[in-house]
Amino acid sequence: MFGIIRPCRHRLSERLQTSWMAHLCGLCLALRDDHGQLARTATNYDGLIISVLVEAQSAEDDASWRRTAGPCPLRGMRTASVAKGEGARLAAAVSLALASVKIRDHVEDRDGVFARRPVAAGARAVTRRWDRKSAGGASAVGFDTAVLLDAAARQGELERSLAPGGSVLLVTEPTESATSAAFAHTAELAGRPGNAAPLAEAGRLFGRLAHLLDAAEDQAADAASGAWNPLTATDTDRAEAERLCRDAVHGIRLALRDVEFTDRALVHVLLGHETERAVDRVFGAASHTASCRTKAAPSGTAPHDAAPHSTAPHAANPYQSPPTKDPNQAPPAGPGAPVPPWVPQGPGFTPPGAPRPPRRNLLSGCAIWALMACSCQLMCCNHNDPFSREPREGWCARQDCGCGQCDCSGCSNCDSCCQCCGDDGCCDGCGCDGCCDGGCDCGCS
Repeated sequence: MFGIIRPCRHRLSERLQTSWMAHLCGLCLALRDDHGQLARTATNYDGLIISVLVEAQSAEDDASWRRTAGPCPLRGMRTASVAKGEGARLAAAVSLALASVKIRDHVEDRDGVFARRPVAAGARAVTRRWDRKSAGGASAVGFDTAVLLDAAARQGELERSLAPGGSVLLVTEPTESATSAAFAHTAELAGRPGNAAPLAEAGRLFGRLAHLLDAAEDQAADAASGAWNPLTATDTDRAEAERLCRDAVHGIRLALRDVEFTDRALVHVLLGHETERAVDRVFGAASHTASCRTKAAPSGTAPHDAAPHSTAPHAANPYQSPPTKDPNQAPPAGPGAPVPPWVPQGPGFTPPGAPRPPRRNLLSGCAIWALMACSCQLMCCNHNDPFSREPREGWCARQDCGCGQCDCSGCSNCDSCCQCCGDDGCCDGCGCDGCCDGGCDCGCS
């Protein structure tokens, strides 16, 4: 499921979170519809960027790129509006091809359970089937997955022939070529051929970033197990790897400036901000964030962290007593009226005047509870209560439980994305260089 792009819901506005989940569910369902139930295990966060790019360039209205999907255990047995169309199908084909390559690598390296012959034989059969399925699905939208499979083959040859101390960028080249081709094809699907060149450049740098971050994350484990690692094999230290990663993030932002989008908000957050957070997650962000805030702070003022007693509206005093009910104030006049502060709000409460959903009986409620518990939705997802049907927050939504389902790092430092934007202009023209309450929809407000 995971990749280098792991946005936390606390960093996305409501609109962008809805869009993100629509693409994630759309990718999963496209894998199921085109390639079978087992193919849904190839769902990954990085692959759905293909779907996001196609929709962001499209001139059509939102309704033509959405459909209503039925209840799913992974959504707490709720329906949802999900992405559909050529973008989701291309993302599914690319994700399936890359998953096939990944499994084949594990088999060749005899990693874990893949060292057992029966498991390896079954895995090889799955990869052959997925190769055929992904090629068929991609050809339906005009894309040739041979470029991905050829890149995987060249990857193995490069690793075997690489001399000690060689350039690490020689190792990342096949990955760069594969992601570049996939990104560029989104311009053709969206009917914007002029976007192909900058998107190819953004894809090339994204592939480099993904490869280097994966190598940096696995370096210690690879050293312990004796597995091949590109950073170790090329004698590339972590400082140089971090420099290459941050240069790639900067290059992606510059390339996206030349792309003509109809709605760049989600693309900007994922490729402009979440890529940098991925680098911070692997290499650390202390020195980078400190220097960034120092440069971003206006002359004569202290950085944001140096003002704990800010009187900004969002900096509420946690020790202040909640407002009490005013008996002379009338209740809300209608659905659009503001809700008084004494009226309970949030998950678990029904808005005033709204009918409560019918409760399930004991038998059906227990069945739904068991299904949601087995699919981890009671822990890791906002869901409807199995019995009362009222909205509830999962455990992961209430706190960082360490389940790995969300990357909440930096959620308390939302201002950093705004203050850092002034350094390289990544947010020029989107309204994010002020306080993230503009068109960028960073979700920091």
